[in-house]
This record gives sequence, structure tokens and C-alpha cells, in this order.
Amino acid sequence: MKVSADRELCIQAGNCVMVAGEVFDQDDDGIVVVLVDTDGGAVQTAEVPDDQKDHVREAVRLCPASALAIVEG
Repeated sequence: MKVSADRELCIQAGNCVMVAGEVFDQDDDGIVVVLVDTDGGAVQTAEVPDDQKDHVREAVRLCPASALAIVEG
């Protein structure tokens, strides 16, 4: 399972960090940053560690800007 984070859609709510702090952080402007092996860019995509999958699913569900998405495959 992969997760994508669209930094341009992020509204700095921080729900992702509260729910899945092992995978997400916020930069100095409060914009989401993916902490695990990311490909960088405005839309960051990364493989989610097995022990974080439930947390990441919850973060995606709670994101008020829909800036996070699960990418299967």
C-alpha cells in the first residue's frame, strides 16, 4: 500500500500528524511532509510500512482537505 500527499491541497490541519506521526510531519509552514521513503515533489508518494497502514488509513479518512490518498499497487 502506498499513500500520496498533495502538498498544494494541504490546509495545515495537522490531523495526519496526530494520527500517523511516524509517516507524516508538517514543514515550517504547516504543510504535510511524508517522512517515509518518498519520491518528493508537490505530490509525495511513499510505501507505507506494514505497522503504520491502519494509522495512515485513518489519517486519509480524517484529512479535511482530501490532500491524502491511498494508492493501491
